[in-house]
Amino acid sequence: MIKLIRLEWKTNRIGRYIRNAVIMTAALFAFSLLTAPEMSAMDTVAAYGRSMMSAMVDLLTHMAYMIFTGVMLATFIVGAYENRTMNLLFSYPVKRKKILAAKMLAVWIFNYVALVISKLAIYAGLFATSSVTHISASDIRPGRTSFYLNILISSGVMVSISFIALLIGMKLHSSKTVIVAAVILTLFTQGNIGEFTLSGSVPFYGVLMLLSIAAVALLVSDVEKRDVM
Repeated sequence: MIKLIRLEWKTNRIGRYIRNAVIMTAALFAFSLLTAPEMSAMDTVAAYGRSMMSAMVDLLTHMAYMIFTGVMLATFIVGAYENRTMNLLFSYPVKRKKILAAKMLAVWIFNYVALVISKLAIYAGLFATSSVTHISASDIRPGRTSFYLNILISSGVMVSISFIALLIGMKLHSSKTVIVAAVILTLFTQGNIGEFTLSGSVPFYGVLMLLSIAAVALLVSDVEKRDVM
């Protein structure tokens, strides 16, 4: 499986995705740097016990990487069906389930690691420029284990939820649909109407996680008998 994942990264030129992730992280940090003083000045604590600063970083990175994951899923999987390279892969003496699972894991692992690093880089950058941002220990708490656990768990959840868009794209046989579905899913999970938002709601994300697991299970279990696009 590891060899298949590495092959997927090599075939899809993972270097360009690394470059794009670095550029995106730099852009998110720049935006965070501009808004940090205002967020830090707010005494209001965001929902679910997070500071406004932490909520802002989560919002920016989650939105960016949910869409980024959708783009990679569209290229690695649906795009492979559209350009017929999946036909060649399925001709190898390897089970289709294993090939599809390797593609999914290649996307999930990359985006999970990239999202975690992106968050840590932005937080580190904000601390390094604290004389400008005026953030305090109450804004971000790197000395606490819960701070890192939140990064690890929330990153895994957000990347996993993006796989719901893959099921939609596969059913409609369109890579563009995956991206559109990922954008809609991002707005649905991270947006707000007035003061109402589902962002950070554990029950809501729990339901979406179950849906994403069901979506992946359905795609993998059905691949052996499903006709190639």
